[in-house]
Amino acid sequence: MRHTTTDDEKILRGVLDGWKDAVDRHQPDRVAAHFTEDAVFQGLHPYTVGRPGIAAYYDAQPLGLRADYRVLETRRPAGNLILGYLTVDFSFTDRPTLTVNLGILLQQTDRGWAIAHYQVSHLA
Repeated sequence: MRHTTTDDEKILRGVLDGWKDAVDRHQPDRVAAHFTEDAVFQGLHPYTVGRPGIAAYYDAQPLGLRADYRVLETRRPAGNLILGYLTVDFSFTDRPTLTVNLGILLQQTDRGWAIAHYQVSHLA
C-alpha cells in the first residue's frame, strides 16, 4: 500500500471539489452523482446504500450549508482505489460550524473516480 502522493491527492480533490460545490449549492442529486451506484454512505444519521438515499440525506440538509475540507492522508490500497482521511467543516447560517472527520474510499469506474464509501465521525 502506498502512502500519500500528489497524484492521489489531486484525484481525491477533483472528486471532493465537485461534491463540495454541489453541497454548497444544495443540489442533492448532483451530490449523489459523485458516488458509485452502490456506495455505502454514513453521515450523522443511519447509513444508507446507493444514490437515492444519499440524495435524500443531502436534500434534508438546511439551505446555506457549506462544506470546507482538508485532506490529512491518502493511501492507495489497490490500483483502482484511493483511501482518503479528512477533516470537514460544515458551516450553517443559523448555528455553529460542525467539524467532523471523514473517511472516504474512491473507486475508479468506467465513468471516472467516484465515492464508494463515505463515513463521518464526530469526535466530541
